[in-house]
Amino acid sequence: MLLREVISFTHQAVVSHRLRSGLTALGIAIGVAAVVMLTSMGEGLNQFMVQEFAQFGTNNLRIGLGKKETIGLSPGMLNTQRPLTIEDAMAIGRLPGVIAANPTRTGLLEVEASDRLRSTVIIGATADMQQFLQFDLAAGQFLPKDNQLAPRALAVLGSTIYKEMYGDKPALGDSIRIGGSRFRVMGVLAPKGEVLGLNVDESLVIPVARALELFNANSVVEIGVRYDPSVSVEEVEASIRRLLLARHGVEDFNIQTQQQMMDALGSVLDVLTVAVAALGSISLFVGGVGIFTIMTIAVRERTQEIGLLRSLGSTRSQVQQLFLSEAVVLAALGGAMGLLLGGGVVLLLGLAMPSLPVRLSIPYVIAAELISLVIGLAAGVVPAGRAARLDPLDALRAE
Repeated sequence: MLLREVISFTHQAVVSHRLRSGLTALGIAIGVAAVVMLTSMGEGLNQFMVQEFAQFGTNNLRIGLGKKETIGLSPGMLNTQRPLTIEDAMAIGRLPGVIAANPTRTGLLEVEASDRLRSTVIIGATADMQQFLQFDLAAGQFLPKDNQLAPRALAVLGSTIYKEMYGDKPALGDSIRIGGSRFRVMGVLAPKGEVLGLNVDESLVIPVARALELFNANSVVEIGVRYDPSVSVEEVEASIRRLLLARHGVEDFNIQTQQQMMDALGSVLDVLTVAVAALGSISLFVGGVGIFTIMTIAVRERTQEIGLLRSLGSTRSQVQQLFLSEAVVLAALGGAMGLLLGGGVVLLLGLAMPSLPVRLSIPYVIAAELISLVIGLAAGVVPAGRAARLDPLDALRAE
């Protein structure tokens, strides 16, 4: 049997039952579309987070509380560990190769300004914070380089906070109350949006020492470090570790480079993408069951046709090939429909909501199409084998 005869037979079988073939292919199409859409969201989120980190440069480190590795320690030993402090950040800022060291502490407090009251996120930081997050100011100045241990009570308002509290009135120099303490407005930030999950527009920045007083805390949550790009990150990390070990006595801190943070986040997002792809693949298997059902019915309906082919000299393998090709065509048709449907939805989402991070993942798109073909082939094996095993005479006599 020639290839063109196989193609002609398959085409005739699919076209002669258009509705049934279309509904069968639709089951695969829904599965492929689900995989495309879900993985596009995962891939878009991955790219979004990479861009979020990349906008701050690659020459950054983060120092956090606690060791990365957990080891057996008694409660008494844990209580002797020192917290991260503003003094630690000041000492790190004096190390060779370090450009800036910014200790931070955040929390939620009530802010009263212009006879209005609301709760908002308070960011305790230093003047160096502007180098990390690259803030633009709509008015005034950012926090000045005061004595970090005894800074003036100054505040910088996020753009949304400013509009809610003052509207179009000037805020610079005005006195506001944060957690019951009085602060003077130093500046107003330009709209920035979310930065690594923190909405800067709805936040308020004050000196970190003042924030610790308001939060009744004795430690900062983390210290951000920016270093000279000409200096190796290993050298900077080693010098910071030596300094903090000398100050704390034990390694009760962890240091993460920006690349390590991106790798860790990327691993989590990759697992998430694979998980949603597996979830979407369930629909593919449901579509495979549909192909199996339809092919089983097709074998029963075309028993006499099979008998005629066998009596004309077609071998069992040729009959099996005919039915397998029909199953693969149905799967391929469904896969193509799914790619168009899923890709179209992703494109429309990107146009309608530009802020939504969606991006087609080509490897997953190719994998979804290949899996649909494999499922179609696997679903057609049993019905095709049953067709090939029919006795020619019995098949011709079938009604």
